[in-house]
Amino acid sequence: MQHHYIERNTRKIMSEQFYGDQAVQFIYYRLREQSSWLFRKLISSRVSRALSYMNYDGILSDRMSNYLDAHSQLNIDFRECLDEPENLNTLRKIFERKIRYWECRPMPNDPCAVVAPADSRMLLGSFQEDSGLFIKDKFFDYEEMLGSNKRTWLSAFHEGDFAIFRLTPEKYHYNHLPVAGKIIDFYQIPGAYHACNPNAVVSVVTPYSKNKRVVTIINTDVEGGTKVGIVAMVEVVALMIGDIVQCYSDKQYENPMSVGTGMFVKKGAPKSLFRPGSSTVVMIFQKDRVRFADDIAANMFYPDADSIFSRGFGKSLVETEVKVRSYIGSSVFSRGN
Repeated sequence: MQHHYIERNTRKIMSEQFYGDQAVQFIYYRLREQSSWLFRKLISSRVSRALSYMNYDGILSDRMSNYLDAHSQLNIDFRECLDEPENLNTLRKIFERKIRYWECRPMPNDPCAVVAPADSRMLLGSFQEDSGLFIKDKFFDYEEMLGSNKRTWLSAFHEGDFAIFRLTPEKYHYNHLPVAGKIIDFYQIPGAYHACNPNAVVSVVTPYSKNKRVVTIINTDVEGGTKVGIVAMVEVVALMIGDIVQCYSDKQYENPMSVGTGMFVKKGAPKSLFRPGSSTVVMIFQKDRVRFADDIAANMFYPDADSIFSRGFGKSLVETEVKVRSYIGSSVFSRGN
């Protein structure tokens, strides 16, 4: 099934090549209906970790190394990497590679700018019914996403806006902070390990709020913050993700540490690592506190682009490919509002 996205710099329509697409379609379109108990086993933590090991450390990894040039297949740009090519000699090392982000992923100087948390394909959305970006209960259930017992945050983000960042397997897999501010809450929510492939997303009701996820709540209205209100950064696991490793560093990758309540975190700094595979980050903003980049919003409705999300959800939902630390929006106050 064809799936297009927009290359941000050129505005060209690009076609995505899915990894393991036949397996995903079998699992979600046949196995779920014919053998629901086996389907539930496949999206469990234990099976997901086992599949992760097979792919990145076991038999499949060995076959990839023996018969394919993984570097060229995944289009790795070694000019960006900290490690020499010969040291990236396993699939796990390739997926967990570090890059010279301070050189190859420049960040806007505007202190009120919001930046992309990952090399990813991005969609925008809003919980406000009068918004042109209104999307209700498509990618996630609002209360389920943040936790039904988190009344403070459910109230804070009521009628707010959100952005979804979908990492594909070949991407750089560190997540960076999209804003600067003070962490005021940090918690995990247990869940399943559904795939992040668009075919799986449109066939599973609200998948991003059913998977295991890590929620970081950041107050940016503090000294040195981005001034975009309270922001939720939700890191969502996926099929074959072994873990989300919290490894914040305010200088390159030095002295990594876990994040926690009370910490001030710098915008653009590394925060976590999906180990390994592909997954999703969801950013949630308070009502009327962020203005998204015009080009990303316009690309959602790009003519002639054929998106699985658009077909599956009955609304134009075309992704834009963005680079980590690139501009995706800003505080409304930075524009004189």
